Amino acid sequence: MAQHLLDGPPGVAGVSFWQRLWQEKTARRGIVLVACVVLAALCAPLVATLTGHAETQQFRDTALSDMGIPIGPSRAFLLGADDNGRDVLVRTLYGTRISLLVALPATSLALVTGLLVGLLGGYRGGKTDALCQQLINLVLSFPFVVTALSLLALNLAGSEGPRVNPAWVVIFIISFFSWGYFARLTRSLVLDLRQQPYVSAAQLMGLSSRRIIWRDILPGVLPAVGVYWAIQLPTNIIAEATLSFLGVGIPAPAASLGNMIADVQRSAMYQAQPWFLIAPALALFLTVLGFNCLSSGLRNVLDPHMETRR
Repeated sequence: MAQHLLDGPPGVAGVSFWQRLWQEKTARRGIVLVACVVLAALCAPLVATLTGHAETQQFRDTALSDMGIPIGPSRAFLLGADDNGRDVLVRTLYGTRISLLVALPATSLALVTGLLVGLLGGYRGGKTDALCQQLINLVLSFPFVVTALSLLALNLAGSEGPRVNPAWVVIFIISFFSWGYFARLTRSLVLDLRQQPYVSAAQLMGLSSRRIIWRDILPGVLPAVGVYWAIQLPTNIIAEATLSFLGVGIPAPAASLGNMIADVQRSAMYQAQPWFLIAPALALFLTVLGFNCLSSGLRNVLDPHMETRR
């Protein structure tokens, strides 16, 4: 069944999933944008080496005017400098890298957790399902910003610094607030698939619940959950940027798109050096846009009803 999902819908014989994905215009735009963003993030150390500008290195003598105003784009600083004399281009690339390194594992962890809870509650039903539902409702009832601020404050150990790397705490917080949506989606899909004739036949044959879930139900759930992963990822990128913007995410002087935008807001230097604001904001926009296009294209390809609607 899992292979059938990748072979294409009826009437599209010989066309693989990856071919159909590339033929979908929205998905193709998303793939190109995401590839460019990922490539830029991976090239951050290379760009830093070529320019001779480290992520947190300050060049106050050459990047700031006599009045302390950051310079604009030049041969030495392609996107200018910030108010501390740091290279905006290099910091934007590292900030994009941090956003992906936080959002990707956080969203993937949320997917795995939600998938397990949704499969368990949806297939077992009864008290198990009721307990899973109550757990999901409990998690989703917590206010995101207040809870995140509280957990990150508890992670501080006074002058000794944070007890745990703040990046890991941010990953935990984002995944904690995301897995409930995956669990709800998975549960609704399992409740529908559990009524299908092939599942009933497998139960009558005496096959174990583990085998039925693994062979018959999971392949029918994964495409929709995979699409939702691509939908949730840009939301989690924005969540990381929000926490960093509030000063409780990735700590300075490490670059994050959120704390770069926060620096702009605090200093108001974007009036003299607009790329100080434009670069991280544009990087955040393109990252979110790319994954949104990719998720929309995935839905178009995996939804068997889309072919009849076009």
